[in-house]
Amino acid sequence: MSKLYFRYSAMNAGKTTALLQVAHNYEERGMRVLVIKPAVDTKGDNKVVSRLGIEREVDFLLSYEDKVLEHIQPEGLNAIIVDEAQFLNPAQVDELFYITKMYNIPVLCYGLRTDFQMNGFPGSTRLLEIADDIEELKTICRCGKKATLNMRFVGGIPTFSGEQVAIDNGENDITYESVCGECFIRKRYKKQ
Repeated sequence: MSKLYFRYSAMNAGKTTALLQVAHNYEERGMRVLVIKPAVDTKGDNKVVSRLGIEREVDFLLSYEDKVLEHIQPEGLNAIIVDEAQFLNPAQVDELFYITKMYNIPVLCYGLRTDFQMNGFPGSTRLLEIADDIEELKTICRCGKKATLNMRFVGGIPTFSGEQVAIDNGENDITYESVCGECFIRKRYKKQ
């Protein structure tokens, strides 16, 4: 039976690069893969874009209200791969789980676990609850420790308030950095 996989990390751990490699591996072997990205992620428009400079057009953009099964033809499909899975709604995650069990199609989801305020995203929270296989991809903080959190900067200044979703698309003054818990706390409470 196929599984629902969740590969999560802080930003800059190589999630999209890993996703692109997995899609390439399937296709290189003549298999049909479907790459999905939530429409709210406007970075790269209709592409998944790795910070290493590689990219790929998605098969479709999924809005928060969409039903996955309305967009796919399961017959002959060998895998579904989802970038930025934190932006899925819980019902979409449930639908992906259903697809793994009823159509025997593996689904690999890549995304963040928490936002810049250390709160779970709805999609990530549901994936952590029901995914068959969960793996943390690792990255490092500037201090050299393992980074597990995401810090939002507006105009180069750390911020700890605002909407949960604000995309770093090069058109605004918002950037993100992966940090360890200690560096997060030091910045948040200004303890040096």
